[in-house]
Amino acid sequence: MTKIIDFQTGPSKYKHWRVEYAGDIATLYMDVDEDAGLFDGYQLKLNSYDLGVDIELADVVQRMRFERPEVKTVIMRSGKDGVFCAGANIRMLGGAAHAHKVNFCKFTNETRNTFENALTDSGQNYICAVKGACAGGGYELALACNHIILTDDGSSSVGLPEVPLLAVLPGTGGLTRVTDKRKVRRDLADVFCSLEEGVRGKRAYDWNLVDEIVPNSKFEDTVKQRAKEIAGNINHPAKTKSPPVKGIKLTPLQRKIQDDGSLTYSTLEVNINRAKAVATITIAGPEQQPPATMDEFQALGADAYLLRAARELDDAILHLRFNETEVGVLVFKTLGDPEILKAHEALLLANKDHWLANEVLQYWKRVLKRIDMTSRSLVALVEHGSCFTGIFAELLFSVDRSYMMEDEFEGDNRPIASIALSSSNFGTFPMSNDLTRLQTRFLGTPEAIETLHEKIGETLLSDEAVALGLITFAFDEFDWEDEIRIFFEERASFSPDALTGMEANLRFAGPETMETRIFGRLTAWQNWIFQRPNAVGENGALQRYGTGKRGDYDMKRV
Repeated sequence: MTKIIDFQTGPSKYKHWRVEYAGDIATLYMDVDEDAGLFDGYQLKLNSYDLGVDIELADVVQRMRFERPEVKTVIMRSGKDGVFCAGANIRMLGGAAHAHKVNFCKFTNETRNTFENALTDSGQNYICAVKGACAGGGYELALACNHIILTDDGSSSVGLPEVPLLAVLPGTGGLTRVTDKRKVRRDLADVFCSLEEGVRGKRAYDWNLVDEIVPNSKFEDTVKQRAKEIAGNINHPAKTKSPPVKGIKLTPLQRKIQDDGSLTYSTLEVNINRAKAVATITIAGPEQQPPATMDEFQALGADAYLLRAARELDDAILHLRFNETEVGVLVFKTLGDPEILKAHEALLLANKDHWLANEVLQYWKRVLKRIDMTSRSLVALVEHGSCFTGIFAELLFSVDRSYMMEDEFEGDNRPIASIALSSSNFGTFPMSNDLTRLQTRFLGTPEAIETLHEKIGETLLSDEAVALGLITFAFDEFDWEDEIRIFFEERASFSPDALTGMEANLRFAGPETMETRIFGRLTAWQNWIFQRPNAVGENGALQRYGTGKRGDYDMKRV
C-alpha cells in the first residue's frame, strides 16, 4: 500500500525545526535530522530537505501567526555548524515520481509565500541569518525572507547551482525572486545562476543577493540588533496592544480516512469515485449562530467554525494533491443555511482590526489561493439546499466551471438553489494576480463589478445568476443529471497534461505578479524539465549527481 502523506503535525512531532521565543522575537532553527526523511532511500545531509521538512516549516509558520501573535520578527537560521542549507535533497528528487516532484515544488512555493507575506498580512517579518553554504533551495528559503544577513568569513556563500549541477531550475521561485524581488541585473543574474560554487562576501552584497555582509566577529550581535530594529518598526493591529494579545492553540484536526480513501472531517466530507476519477468535497455550513463578540470567538479557539472549516479544507486539498494523483476532477458542494453562514462571516468582516479576525480571513485567502493553484479540473455544483454565499461564493469563482439547479426538482424539499454575494467578494480574498476573482472573471467587462456590488446581500436564483455571469450553466431537473454526467465523461477523456496547461492559463487572466510568474513558470517550465532525460533520464544530471560523472545531455535546443 502506498504511504499516505500526512500534512498534520505539531511542535511535539517536529524532527527538523525548533523555535526559541524571546518576547516579540522568535528564532527559527533549521536543524534537519538526516535520518528522518519522509521516505526511505536517502539521508538529509547538510540540512537538505524533503517534503517532510517543509510540512513542518508550514506548520511552524501557521502556528506563529495564530499561537504567537506577539512575535514581530522571526530570525531564520541554521542549527548546524558550517552549513545553512544545501537545498532540496538530490537523492529524493532523483528517486521521486514526477508528480511528487512537481507537487513538492508547488507546496514549498506556497510555504515560502506564506512567510514572505507574513509582514503585510500579520505584522511578522522574517529575516535570514546565513552562515555557511546557502545553496539552491536553501537560498530560496533566504530569498523569501525580507532581509538577508550574510557572514563575511571567506567561505559562507549563496548560490543557485541547479542549472549547472542538476539540469533543472530553482524550483521554489529562486530565479523569479532574484529578478523580480531583489531586482538583480540580468547579466549578473546569468553569471550567478551559472556558478556551482555560489557567491561570497562583498560580491554577494554588490550584486544585491543579500542585504548585509557582516564580519564573523560581529555577526551574532548584528543579527540581534537588526531583529530588534525591525520589530520596533512594525505597526500592525496585533502588535500595538498593551499588554500583547494572547494567541490560540491550533489543536489537532478531527479526520477519518475510510477504506475507500474518502475523508470525513467535522465540517466537510470528501467522497472519491475512482472509476470516474472524481472527488466530491461537500462543505457543511454552520448550524449555530456565531458568537456575539470577537472575545467569545477567540474563546472558542480552533473550534470556531470559520477557522475550523479553513483548516479542514486546506488539509483536504493537500491530501488530494499528494495522495490521490489520479483523481482528475474536484467537485465542490456546500449545504446549510446561507443566513447563518453570512452571520459568521459578518462577525469577522466587522472586526478586521481584531488580530484573530484578520488571521482567519488571511487564512481563507491562502486556502482559496491553494485551490486556484491545484492542477485538477475544478467544478462547483450549486444544488438545492446549498450555501454559496460570501467566502463560499469565492469557490464558484475559483472553479473552471459551475452548474446550478434551476427551479424546483420534484420530491426535493430543500431550499431552492441560490447564491449571495458579500463585501468579502470585492477585495478580501485577492488571487495571486492581485485581483479579486470577480475582477479576474470580468476582466473584459469591468463595469459588471459595479452591477454586482449593488447585489450584495441579495438572494440570487439561477436565472439572475446566469444573467449576471456568476455561474456557467443552469439546468432544470430534466437535464441536470445528464449534463453533469456528460461533463465528467468529457473531462475524463482529455489528456491530463493538456488540461493542466489549459487550466493554468485560463485561471490567471490579467496582470502578472511575482507570484503568478513563480507558479506559472513552475507549471510550465519545471513540469517540462522534470520529464526531460537531461535531468531525470538514466544518464541525466539528477541520476548521476554524486557519482563524479556529468549528465549526458541531448544538446538539441527546443
